[in-house]
Amino acid sequence: MSSAPAERSATPRRGLRSISLTQWIVIAAFIGIGIGIFFPAFAVRLDPLSQIFLRMIKSLIVPLIFSTLVVGIAGHGDDMSKVGRLALRSLVYFELVTTGALVIGLAAVNLMKPGVGVSLGGATVAAGSELAAHPVTFAGVLEHAVPQSFFEAAYHNEVLQIVFFAIIFAVALTRQRGEKKDLMLKICASLSDLMFKFTELVMAYAPIGIGAALAVTVGHSGIGVLVGLGKLVGTLYGALAVFALVVLLPIAVLSRIPLRAFLKAIRQPALIAFSTASSEAALPIAMENMEEMGVPARIVAFVMPTGYSFNLDGSVLYLAVASVFAAQAGGIHMTLGQQIVMMLTLMLTSKGVAAVPRAALVILSGALTMFGLPLQAVAVILGVDAFMDMARTTVNLVGNCLASAVMARWEGDMPPFNKAPVEA
Repeated sequence: MSSAPAERSATPRRGLRSISLTQWIVIAAFIGIGIGIFFPAFAVRLDPLSQIFLRMIKSLIVPLIFSTLVVGIAGHGDDMSKVGRLALRSLVYFELVTTGALVIGLAAVNLMKPGVGVSLGGATVAAGSELAAHPVTFAGVLEHAVPQSFFEAAYHNEVLQIVFFAIIFAVALTRQRGEKKDLMLKICASLSDLMFKFTELVMAYAPIGIGAALAVTVGHSGIGVLVGLGKLVGTLYGALAVFALVVLLPIAVLSRIPLRAFLKAIRQPALIAFSTASSEAALPIAMENMEEMGVPARIVAFVMPTGYSFNLDGSVLYLAVASVFAAQAGGIHMTLGQQIVMMLTLMLTSKGVAAVPRAALVILSGALTMFGLPLQAVAVILGVDAFMDMARTTVNLVGNCLASAVMARWEGDMPPFNKAPVEA
């Protein structure tokens, strides 16, 4: 008699434990949206819960990238030609794909004309001017890529600077011989393994952090915020979908990437990227899943961190749509040649700023100032930027995951691609 209640009470626990982390994230996302809609005042107060999650993620970015990149490069021995070849192929691939994103973004915004009829009268110039106060230039990005202090770069989570330092450190390590080199490689390998375990612990908190992040976003702006600029948001989402189908999908097919395994590998990190609008939040689990899929660790460690600086497909497409939207809203006609020049400028100035909050808006503001377009448009876009940020961040993530798999094929490693990511 006494065992029946115990059995009944154990059943729910088994049921809850059978829910995967991805399923918990989806459940938490819907709960967060519901809280944001029905209890907006309370939802805004949940911001500390989402910030805790993002802070934990940011705390592991630097040691994870540094250790995996050093092991990925120095672990090859003295054959630095492999690293140079991988870097060249990656950069060529990045530029080709981001050019495709620009073309699709320009076509979409010129076809849909989301800025026509949008009033800029209620926006303030100050909102755009504040973002344009620190213009981003290609020369500035090159200079900024070199850290003057590793610890300063780590403190500010400057991903590009950490990548630069890790590459130089790894190259120097390949010139070392004997026990010193072996010891340092073992330390970095151990640190890399440890940080992936650290990631698993942080991910256990992900449903709470993501649910709170969505609650804050909806509670602060409201679902109705999409009504006024619905056409702009729809244009961006449609263009990103076309980019995925017309550019990313053919690349995956031509590179013989198994789509089912790839979609399973990116499902969870893509959901995190969309929910938090943070590339950093999704990077660790994305790297881990791509390795579990079969992509060599050395390629994942090099391509994905570098891609977050040079392969911002979603952000580049967004910049194309947003900049021409500003011209349309301001009643300014831009020729195709002028638009192309502006796109080339945006493509160059967007390098290396993925980890900077609101970086796309900063770059956009600088471009609008440079080409004499109304800065008031930035203030208008700010109202729905959080929702657009979710989509462009997700495409950035998917594009970089695909890039790592494609580079594995190009490098001739021919990974087995027969493993499926383990559900947490």
